[in-house]
Amino acid sequence: MAEVKKIRTACRSCHGGCGVIAHVKDGKVMKVEGDPESPISHGTLCSKGLAITQLVYHPDRVLYPMKKTDKGWNRISWDSALDTIAEKFKVVIERHGPEAIVIGQGTGRDYESFLYRFANLLGTPNVLTAGHMCYVSRVGATLITCGNLPVCDYEGEPKCIVVWGCNSLWTNPDEYKAEGFWRAYKKGAKLIVIDPRRGFLASKADLWLQLRPGTDAALAMGFHNVIIEEGLYDTEFVGKYIHGWDGFVERVKKYPPEHVEDITWVQRDLIREAARMYATTSPACIQWGVPVEQSINCTDCNRLLTGLMAATGNLDAPGGNVFFVPPPVRTVSEFSRHKDLSLEQRKKRLGGEQYRLASRVALISPKSAWDSILSGKPYQLKAALLCGSNPVLTRANAREVYQALQEIEFLTVIDFFLTPTGELADIFLPAATWLEQNYVGDFWKRHGYVVARQKAVEVGECWQDHKIFQELGKRMGQEKYWWDTLEQALDYMLEPSGLTWDEFKERGYLKGKMRYRKYQEKGFSTPTGKVELHSTTLEKWGHDPLPQYREVPESPVSKPELLGRYPYVLNVGLRTPTFFHSANRMIPWLREIRPDPIVEIHPETAKKHGIEAGQWVRIESPRGHIRQRAKLNHGIDPRVIVAEHGWWFPELKDPGHGWDISNVNVLTDNDPEISDPVMGSTNLRALLCNISPCDDPEEETRWEESP
Repeated sequence: MAEVKKIRTACRSCHGGCGVIAHVKDGKVMKVEGDPESPISHGTLCSKGLAITQLVYHPDRVLYPMKKTDKGWNRISWDSALDTIAEKFKVVIERHGPEAIVIGQGTGRDYESFLYRFANLLGTPNVLTAGHMCYVSRVGATLITCGNLPVCDYEGEPKCIVVWGCNSLWTNPDEYKAEGFWRAYKKGAKLIVIDPRRGFLASKADLWLQLRPGTDAALAMGFHNVIIEEGLYDTEFVGKYIHGWDGFVERVKKYPPEHVEDITWVQRDLIREAARMYATTSPACIQWGVPVEQSINCTDCNRLLTGLMAATGNLDAPGGNVFFVPPPVRTVSEFSRHKDLSLEQRKKRLGGEQYRLASRVALISPKSAWDSILSGKPYQLKAALLCGSNPVLTRANAREVYQALQEIEFLTVIDFFLTPTGELADIFLPAATWLEQNYVGDFWKRHGYVVARQKAVEVGECWQDHKIFQELGKRMGQEKYWWDTLEQALDYMLEPSGLTWDEFKERGYLKGKMRYRKYQEKGFSTPTGKVELHSTTLEKWGHDPLPQYREVPESPVSKPELLGRYPYVLNVGLRTPTFFHSANRMIPWLREIRPDPIVEIHPETAKKHGIEAGQWVRIESPRGHIRQRAKLNHGIDPRVIVAEHGWWFPELKDPGHGWDISNVNVLTDNDPEISDPVMGSTNLRALLCNISPCDDPEEETRWEESP
């Protein structure tokens, strides 16, 4: 009998980093399990990671490069595929300049540094990412506020945890793993949960603040007001390390709890109690999620939350929000060669003058790309390469996205399956899963670790994303900046540690040596050397230097004239333990857990409209309508509707896979006027809608009866 090999690696089915042991027999992964020796996940593994074998060996997975013809998709060789892309890119560059090519990524498979290296060497400033409203927007806001991203120090045993718009038990977001939070909570930490929806964490919380979706910045202002008025702030830290405190205090006076209650729907006494608990229970940390970023208030809300950490003395303090020391490897910026993109090309970045903070972190807003393709202004994008991204499902105003990707002259997609976005491509390149690659995992994160993602198997002709960018880069004249093998590139990344890839994969991980309160030695990495609640950067750009709350652009307050037709606040983006945005809808184990898209409705609201649990519901906004299946939930406000995102139906074999049936981004808007003014973050989490029972049985069963 063949021997079963056990290969230690690191998951990337969601945000990644969890330790995995892959059991391999006869060149095939039989099962995976959590690695108890992982310093990050300690043997735990979520449903998405456990189901990876069903993705790797799925019968619909694309295993070789393909080219679209008039008669459909044709299999081609890697040489033919890469030569075709390179030839097209060279023609575009010669005729229109490299800026006419946009490079796009999704939430990522840890290929970001390779993608940016390719784009910067290509000379295009136009990199399209989820970052304008997911994580990078948080990084950008904290960079101009305190010089780095503050991350919860769960190993420092916080005594109070504020979970603000985040479901870490299901999402394992970015630097975090559910297991780290849960250990800290089980040790007795007080828990404050801020969420429009009563979920598992809210049921466990000491205090649950059920705010109106999109009003997080106002609530943060209310916290500051209580802390300042009651003298609960750290006077020594404020005096030494905060820039603009007096002006900030004057701004905060405009947000007493009574006024904040009117805005957020959270009772004033509960606001006071939560602010006091956070400020007086030391140490305390705040773990916040993307809902606060998917708003017109993205940058200011991130700055306000950073301000809470600073004002209470919890910034870079044990058990607070800290700046983890990175391990001794190349920096992401160095590897990505951001300095190779000339100032002349940076000035051509789409939307760069409007969204200065997005430009500073080297990305564009999606709306800028779609406008360029469809209108030709300020110039027209002619070609796109999208890696691990499904913008037809994951970007606002989905119909505009679909139209733009249909009309662009040349589109390449790198992915596992022919998604609704992949179906629009001219060239499709098959990507390798995390079980099929060697890489320095978590290279871009700010939690103080890098982990060895070690190749366990090889499937079909699939290439890992890093190799694709390296080999395409060589064809674009970048030969001297790439390596003969991918492992040589990994050696370069690891060089400061003194380890080669072969040595590192045996060790399994590297951790930076942590030091706290580093600001006492060198201040903060901002122009003033302090935490800038009065932002000198925003002031230089001509924006209000102090944080503020802007009313959500489409709400009962800002658009009362719409309430007759759209009486409910729609909160989109409900997370599940099974799917990673638009991924995994074809995985049997996961789809069995969550077979249909869910919209949560308060029972009183459902009764008002004659909607029963399990019934398909029409959800309508001023942009269009979709349908999802009703789940009744007493834990949401009767004025709020909560819907899932990312839904398409791989089982529908017609082109597009039903991308517009239940796709919540058919309902959302991407108008620049309602986006964050410096980051371009799309207002996704709060808009107006109406609901009604589905009254078209034939349409209702269209996908239910699909094989």
